[in-house]
Amino acid sequence: MKIAFTSSGTSWNSMIDPRFGRTEFIVMYDEEKQVISAIDNSKVKNVAHGAGSATAQMIFELDPGVLITGNGPGETASKALKHHQMRIFVDAHDLTLKQAYEQYKHGKLKEV
Repeated sequence: MKIAFTSSGTSWNSMIDPRFGRTEFIVMYDEEKQVISAIDNSKVKNVAHGAGSATAQMIFELDPGVLITGNGPGETASKALKHHQMRIFVDAHDLTLKQAYEQYKHGKLKEV
């Protein structure tokens, strides 16, 4: 399964970005291949409106089965992602990607 994280950096040691729409990076982890990759999301940094929708579209195109984030997407983005049967986990504040992944695997993150 592929897992997407909102992230402030590009590695396992990067912190979860609590923001969904304006996250600096989207980090993907492919559990099957055990490969991590990062996508720069800075194009939405100065967008006045629609950052959440733009980020949701990018994540949809990456096709993960799970999204792990801090505060979670807004209502419109959340509906769009759930429509595509993506599981969304929130409240991964103050965690590195690796810590958030471990908490997800142990059922310790809140699913919306």
